[in-house]
Amino acid sequence: MPVGGLVPHAVENAADVVVRNAKIHTGDAHRPPAGALAVRGGLITAVGDDADVAPLIGPATTVVDALGRRVVPGLNDSHLHVIRGGLNYVLELRWDGVTSLRQALAMLREQAARTPRGQWVRVVGGWSAEQFAERRLPTPTELNEAAPDTPVFVLHLYQSAILNRAALRAAGYTRDTPDPKGGRIVRGRGGEPTGMLLAAPAALILYSTLAKAPALAPEERKASTRHFLRELNRFGLTSAIDAAGGFQNFPENYATVTELAREGLLSLRIAYHLFPQTPGQELADLTRWVETVRPGDGDEWLRLNGAGENLTWAAADFENFAEPRPELDGYEDEFEKAVRLLTEHGWGFRLHATYDETIRRDLAVFEKLAAEGLFPAGNRWLFDHAETVSRDSLDRIAALGGSLAVQNRLSFQGEVFTRRYGVGVAAEAPPIRAMLERGLTVAAGTDATRVSSYNPWVALHWLVSGRTVGGLAIRSPQNRVDRATALAMYTTAGAALTGEQDVKGVLRQGCYGDLAVLSDDFFTVPEQEIPHIESLLTVVGGRIVHAAADYEGMDEELPAVTPAWSPVARFGGYHSHRSPGGAGARQAELLGEVVAESELQRAWRAGRGLAVEQAQPFDPCILL
Repeated sequence: MPVGGLVPHAVENAADVVVRNAKIHTGDAHRPPAGALAVRGGLITAVGDDADVAPLIGPATTVVDALGRRVVPGLNDSHLHVIRGGLNYVLELRWDGVTSLRQALAMLREQAARTPRGQWVRVVGGWSAEQFAERRLPTPTELNEAAPDTPVFVLHLYQSAILNRAALRAAGYTRDTPDPKGGRIVRGRGGEPTGMLLAAPAALILYSTLAKAPALAPEERKASTRHFLRELNRFGLTSAIDAAGGFQNFPENYATVTELAREGLLSLRIAYHLFPQTPGQELADLTRWVETVRPGDGDEWLRLNGAGENLTWAAADFENFAEPRPELDGYEDEFEKAVRLLTEHGWGFRLHATYDETIRRDLAVFEKLAAEGLFPAGNRWLFDHAETVSRDSLDRIAALGGSLAVQNRLSFQGEVFTRRYGVGVAAEAPPIRAMLERGLTVAAGTDATRVSSYNPWVALHWLVSGRTVGGLAIRSPQNRVDRATALAMYTTAGAALTGEQDVKGVLRQGCYGDLAVLSDDFFTVPEQEIPHIESLLTVVGGRIVHAAADYEGMDEELPAVTPAWSPVARFGGYHSHRSPGGAGARQAELLGEVVAESELQRAWRAGRGLAVEQAQPFDPCILL
């Protein structure tokens, strides 16, 4: 149909998709702005204005009128546990974006009533107590009241988990259960577990407990993964680098995305890593992998990118900021063997390293191998997280040709990090500007889904503002980045980590047709509104994989969410709470939530015979 004077006509090499009447940020230094583009065969064939794309519009071309909206290259989360997240997505109740504990508990109560016998209600990451109006965690008592008979598991960051009595029974925790290494089962006066599990400092107790919950059948995992990828597309994500992680075994846990890729059903490009799962067996696993697969195996939709984010378990510094920094035993011998093996076989890797103390020890191993002429040998390698990395370590990373991937973990853990390490350290955590000033590739991501939310705009807001989800500004103005830099960290930098910088991350002729039409202009929207941006139309390789608002119905159809009792079927994923009235209306909203919680607290105290301060009908100041 004619759109704005653009009339389809018979033409050779007609575009599959044309986006016109847009404010396009191309990410291409040679042509930063544009008004239109065309995609054919998955690749961009033209970038310019409406006149440039008009000759490419054929009868079968989908013409998208952006209505003057901002269009950006598709976002790329450089550290996302997307494979694991997809396998469990439809089983999880998401508190991402929920603004009050009162609302969160109401959701939990309703979901418990919908959940069949034998299944659990599980809240697994993406939230922090600081995002709630009440600024606190739920208690085991509140979980017991909300769900007397259905097991409930609530994971809070890498710090703790809260279980109700039914979950304690299902998990087999009793007074006789010993505390696991690196973890603590909180007990009452009689020795019975209260429902609180603490990472002290290792999160293994949290993950191993969650692993006791029922899993989906293989076909259900495929549907779950497709819905999770669509949820990521909702925010303009078109690519992700999967960082592997605990309880993600290769090849069995990779089978779902492999099948979806084979069937052409992935809506997100995934580059994945392999992570040895068994302490003491790491070298055996790595040896088997380097002899059977190679980085780059796959295609533009699913490809192996290397090893990590752990190479050996002993070298992992757990990032529970509620606990002191862990003191690691000697790990260098086995670690060196792992790095040597990977380097000799042309494998790159990524490495979990929170603290500078760990990074310095790792760098010493790399420098030893470099002195032998063995490192990095042309292989891509990077540090993940690096909250407290020093300037000296950054210089050493640069000298060895390394990169960095930073995540907004302190969006969710910033308050506890500041309490432990102080305002000065928090202001530089991580030292993003110092990284960029050294010319290092610095890619951005979330580390979702067990700590941070997968919403990339929350991470972009953190990069720009330095604020937590609770509103605390922790990173200094000197350690924040402008919006164009933040977007580059979420596009071109991530492409560089997978060696795809020539085809991904920019909107340029010959590059992948991956883009997002945004609900709001990232470059002009008020800073506090950045977390509420969504994509109205997401295109991956010329396929429209998400469409909302004016474009609703243009995307590929998905099967219904199953099982029918899934929390996603009732509540969806991330909870957008944007107020049409802006900041003032949002403030009034929050005030109302606090008042409601105050009344509940008053009733709770009164019901237990505790002192209750009587509300005064008049402000005493008025009577002065």
